[in-house]
Amino acid sequence: MIEINLTTKAYPKYQDLISKLAELGYERVPIVLGIGEFAVRGSICDIFPTNHTHPLRLEYFDNEIERLNSFDVHTQKSISALTKTTIQDALNKENCFNFDKLEIDDYKGADQVLADIKPGDYVVHEDHGVGLYRGLHHLVLGRREGEFAFIQYLGEDKLYVPLEKINRITLYSAGEITPRLNSLSDNAWQKTKERAKKALADLAEDIYLLYKTRESVEGFSFKEDSLWQIDLEESFPHKPTDDQMMITDQVKRDMEATRPMDRVIAGDVGFGKTEIILRAAFKAAENNKQTAILVPTTILAEQHYQTFAERFQKYPHQVEVVSRFKTAKEQKQILEDLKANKVKVIIGTHRLLGKDVEFYDLGLLVVDEEQRFGVQHKEKIKKIKANVDVLMISATPIPRTLYMALTGSKDFSILKTAPVNRKPILTTVATYNDELVMKAVQHEIKNHGQVFYLFNNVQKIGLKFQKLKELFPDLRIGVGHGQMKEKELEEVLYKFIHNEFDLLLCTTIIENGIDIPRANTIIIENVHLLGLAELHQIRGRVGRTEKQGHAYLLYPEEMVLSTKAKERLKAIREYAALGSGYKLALKDLEIRGAGSLLGEKQHGHISAIGFELYCKLLEESVNRFKHDQPKVRSLNLVFDPDVKSYIPDTYISHERERLAIYRRIMNLMHKEQLYDLINEIEDRYGKIPKEVKPFFNFVLDQLLD
Repeated sequence: MIEINLTTKAYPKYQDLISKLAELGYERVPIVLGIGEFAVRGSICDIFPTNHTHPLRLEYFDNEIERLNSFDVHTQKSISALTKTTIQDALNKENCFNFDKLEIDDYKGADQVLADIKPGDYVVHEDHGVGLYRGLHHLVLGRREGEFAFIQYLGEDKLYVPLEKINRITLYSAGEITPRLNSLSDNAWQKTKERAKKALADLAEDIYLLYKTRESVEGFSFKEDSLWQIDLEESFPHKPTDDQMMITDQVKRDMEATRPMDRVIAGDVGFGKTEIILRAAFKAAENNKQTAILVPTTILAEQHYQTFAERFQKYPHQVEVVSRFKTAKEQKQILEDLKANKVKVIIGTHRLLGKDVEFYDLGLLVVDEEQRFGVQHKEKIKKIKANVDVLMISATPIPRTLYMALTGSKDFSILKTAPVNRKPILTTVATYNDELVMKAVQHEIKNHGQVFYLFNNVQKIGLKFQKLKELFPDLRIGVGHGQMKEKELEEVLYKFIHNEFDLLLCTTIIENGIDIPRANTIIIENVHLLGLAELHQIRGRVGRTEKQGHAYLLYPEEMVLSTKAKERLKAIREYAALGSGYKLALKDLEIRGAGSLLGEKQHGHISAIGFELYCKLLEESVNRFKHDQPKVRSLNLVFDPDVKSYIPDTYISHERERLAIYRRIMNLMHKEQLYDLINEIEDRYGKIPKEVKPFFNFVLDQLLD
């Protein structure tokens, strides 16, 4: 163990610390992403101790520690200063065994930390087309010295892109399609782009008409927050994240506007979507309007009901739920009260879409996990929501909804920030073996937790139960699957929720609506058979408290995985960080292909120019119809050839980190933004070297005050 105390100056010398970390089993890496790792950058040492929620950053001056603080693994920014700490042994990392380790080149958690492109990736340059990215090259071209992005095109064609043009490069993505490289010596790319633009103009017109129709509809304009609203919000037992507060404000502004709200909120499980819904429903009740909350499962309906009933308890706004837990007589009474305006918030499954459900004055419709509802249900939802404010809630919005949001025909909010002290779920992708399963289960049980064991084969689930009883004769094991009688299944889930089982052997029925704080390990067998969005949802059943969550994604040793299955597993590993549901939905869109959403013609254009450029051009097309000014994304900085335009690799050694910084510099608009970025760079890498200062000063002179 290493002890550090800044007050008494009791800590190892700089070189001794590095040696000691290696002795304790810490792995030296370019950038700290996981528990048991450390990175050294000049006078700075980052460490993720096995006994800490967040990694640590130490800055030395000679052999004295000048700075000790925690930092956020996703943004790499410092959080809070410390005066003392301990770093425990990592040799026996039982709390963080991760057999298929996430490598730095697979990490795509935060684009501001690591650029999303790496050498060997297909990229699209807006002016020159599809090429292969070969990395950053330090060159002297005439009087100009700096780093250039090297792109290989068809044959011997090469392009060196200077920093000021670096944001014209995007990662090529279009599902499983391998693109053809463009040539720099013909105008084929320009023709391809023009064809796409023409097709996008037609699509943009359709989107614009949808937008205009929506703008012209008159809805109910809710009043500003009441005193009770403020009182209710202050009763929230947790500190809201900045994202929660921002999106709550967006929803309230939507409700107070004259046009009906039509907003999608995407956010990972446990990121606080329920609190946003609750506040919106209370606002509706305060305006004498009713709220319907449509959810995909009975368990989720019950959990929402418990939360709402508890928070609404001291106010005169009745909350009810229609579910299998209510008798026919009770349901009939609730629906009569709903019609008579005695019930202000009604929660339920597709039962709420029944012909006998009548509202007195519906003001807000919330559809939770809307991808779980079928086409017929969605048609009924459309009829209900004609002039009503609508919130669609999802951890992984289906691609069509996501696409509509991206193209401006819906408002879109993303909850990116994890609650305080929430840890990323440590995800292991490996071949199945009994020893790994035993180790994973025993570790969780030893920590007084519970385990989900997902085995999505009802015919063979009995055999799997026998196998688990052989491996764990002393464990209390429950079984739950979709072919059980509803009451029987509810009883099993109830017992697991109330800690009467140690392990729940189940199918994908747990995908939505189960919140069990004690369950911090999930084992998923035959993971290659599950969809990406489904996997992400299921993995989110664990790690919902401050305890470390573990997910084991296992596939048979003898199995030859299909390309799509490999893509799914790679994506779930790449986005192992918290808050990645939105990115997963985008990835899911790529893997499935957009043809089914847009038709073959549009799918062909996505294949030709890549999804990112396609979305950008579509946005520009829609804005032209709206007569909106194009978004000013940067100031088009121009570099003086006498100013060296690069950051040396002796200062920021990892290429994807440097590329991320270059991209951010090229997106700056104001001087204040550059000052903030410099502070962040010095926090992460130490003082900026003298030879780099002219580069930053030259950028500063071109930015707005």
